[in-house]
Amino acid sequence: QVQLAESGGGLVQAGGSLRLSCVASGRTLGDYYMGWFRQAPGKEREFVARIRWSLGTTRYMDSVKDRFTISRDLAGKTVYLQMNTLKPEDTAVYYCAARAVTATDYNYWGQGTQVTVSS
Repeated sequence: QVQLAESGGGLVQAGGSLRLSCVASGRTLGDYYMGWFRQAPGKEREFVARIRWSLGTTRYMDSVKDRFTISRDLAGKTVYLQMNTLKPEDTAVYYCAARAVTATDYNYWGQGTQVTVSS
C-alpha cells in the first residue's frame, strides 16, 4: 500500500505561484509514476503532470507545460508541483496519485488540496 498526503494549496492572485507537495509513505516506491490531477467544480478530473519515480522523466498536459514543473525528492519520498503564472482556470482541487508503470490506472490517491486563483 502507498499512502499519499498533499499540502501547499491555497488562495493566490492570477499571475502568482504555489508549490504543492505530496509525501508518499508505506511501501517502497519502485518503478512508479507519480502524478498530479485536478478537478474543478462541475468538471471531470483531468491529468496535469506526472513523473517517473525511478528515472525522473516527466509529462505534462498542454495547458500547463510552460508554467508548471513536476519534480521529486527521492530521499524525502516527496513529489512537488511548482505552479507559476497561475490563471483563474487553474482553480481546482489538486490530487496526487501513484501507480506502477505496468499498471493501467492510478490506484493510490491523496485526499486533495484546494487551489483557488482569483482574477
